[in-house]
Amino acid sequence: MGKEVVMEKTLDNLPEWDLSDLYPGMDSPELDHDMVQSFEKAEEFSSRYQGKVAGLDAAALAKAIREYENLDETLSRVMSYAYLVYAGDVTDSEIGRFFQNCQEKVNDISSHLLFFTLEINRLDEAILNSMLDEAAELAHYRPWLRDVRALRDHQLSDELEKLLHEKSVSGKAAWIRLFDETLASLRFPCQGREMTATEALNLMHDQDATVRKEAAQTVGKVLGANIRIFTHITNTLAKDKSVEDSWRGFDRPVSARNLSNYVEDEVVDALVSAVKDAYPRLSHRYYRLKAKWLGQERLDYWDRLAPLPDEDDGVISWDQAQETVLSAYGRFSPDLAAIGQKFFDNAWIDVPARPGKASGAFAHPTVPSAHPYLLLNYQGKTRDVMTLAHELGHGVHQVLAGDQGHLMSDTPLTLAETASVFGEMLTFKGMLSQEDDPKKRRAMLAAKVEDMLNTVVRQVAFFDFERQVHDARLQGELTADQLGDIWMKVSEESLGDALCFDEGYRTFWSYIPHFIHSPFYVYAYAFGDCLVNSLYALYENADEGFVEKYFDMLRAGGTLRHKELLAPFGLDASDPAFWSKGLDVIAGFIDELEKEA
Repeated sequence: MGKEVVMEKTLDNLPEWDLSDLYPGMDSPELDHDMVQSFEKAEEFSSRYQGKVAGLDAAALAKAIREYENLDETLSRVMSYAYLVYAGDVTDSEIGRFFQNCQEKVNDISSHLLFFTLEINRLDEAILNSMLDEAAELAHYRPWLRDVRALRDHQLSDELEKLLHEKSVSGKAAWIRLFDETLASLRFPCQGREMTATEALNLMHDQDATVRKEAAQTVGKVLGANIRIFTHITNTLAKDKSVEDSWRGFDRPVSARNLSNYVEDEVVDALVSAVKDAYPRLSHRYYRLKAKWLGQERLDYWDRLAPLPDEDDGVISWDQAQETVLSAYGRFSPDLAAIGQKFFDNAWIDVPARPGKASGAFAHPTVPSAHPYLLLNYQGKTRDVMTLAHELGHGVHQVLAGDQGHLMSDTPLTLAETASVFGEMLTFKGMLSQEDDPKKRRAMLAAKVEDMLNTVVRQVAFFDFERQVHDARLQGELTADQLGDIWMKVSEESLGDALCFDEGYRTFWSYIPHFIHSPFYVYAYAFGDCLVNSLYALYENADEGFVEKYFDMLRAGGTLRHKELLAPFGLDASDPAFWSKGLDVIAGFIDELEKEA
């Protein structure tokens, strides 16, 4: 029986999510009812409070915030459902139409609520602080008010804010949808059949070098044939961002993201600088080792993700993946595993790779009155098990943070990757402890190093690419060649001279959705990995109180900033030495591999 047949049989009947916990269907009366009711309530809310927020006493302001929270949660439930249906098949025109209509209707409704945060931001600081001190029901929302008001120096007039809000569905959101649908509709001829982007990129991990090369070349060729539209989308969104940044008074393209993450520019600069300085002792050194293991002087870029000679190439069943991850979670805390188990028991995960389905993986928190959902494209490899561990970490985090309520459950991106990367580390350590064969242990350790390099070095390189693209876009529209030049420069700098690139690789920037969906999101991965490296080292030598402190951190959601969340562990991300500790963990793994080389 061939490998492809074994894989297909092992991956038969993978579970799909059940979105009926949000709404029974796209045309359900429940969804229509929520839309109609939300519109009426938003109009009534506006008539009662617009222009009057400054005159509310503490109790009345708390009551208004509760009403706003309930309204916003209903609208978020609608959009969560619409997006998840859309992610299930971004190529279906009727689903695309449904998603767009939901966006437009919710945008119309929420335009009646926009005034509320704008007026809150105009409240006098001393008066608001006095109100917070006198009323416990208002003090409950102190973290949300703190975060809303963090943006007030960059707030525009009410009319401009409303205009930007209402135009978003025909602006940024429309370009994002065009990107998603274009990428999902592309087909990559490889191995005698037409593949999706997810399937073709997955083959760059294949044991057979000829398969990896064919996959890489077809990805580069198809992206190249469509590079004009990806270039146009990138230019348009970068220009759109620069215009808004200018009006809002942000000095740098990344500053808006940092402010929304409630992290100082200097902290992010220190992270990026530390990682870039570490390129030679991390990625450059590792890929020279890998080239040696594969018997090559230098690695072609399609060999960067090649499995090692002793790596297990078997297909891991979904049941086995579930058992592996939950067992690892359970060894850390039975409570953590119990929350994770709910995702498998209740059809909260969409597992199979299907034509039209959104590529990659994510965890969507939806709303606290429901529960998160996970999207995977499971291919049965060890890295897919790690992806499950990662996204389940997000899901567990979102469940725990949901107790903070709709307005305060979202975790800033600086901490959003903590539980996911910690879950990966738990799973990796569990799998490593069960392997006795020295060669297989080396392969597992090398695979973990590659994951960490992809999370830290690669994501900082992506950040550097974005930074250079947005800076260059300020001077005028960029050509596909210019974008390719920047991509090649950051790739060569970050991966080192052990890698060889050809012209086909120049287009690989164009399939990365983070650049389109969430500019400058990517540094959060490096932040999270370095943080977890330090955190896990504490856990391995910690007293019994570590698990409780870890749960407290996850439960806090968005109520605390990174300094407050890390303080109980004795960690401080503003200390330059903090990043060195995290990077030293990766370097130590490479030291270990060098000894065995």
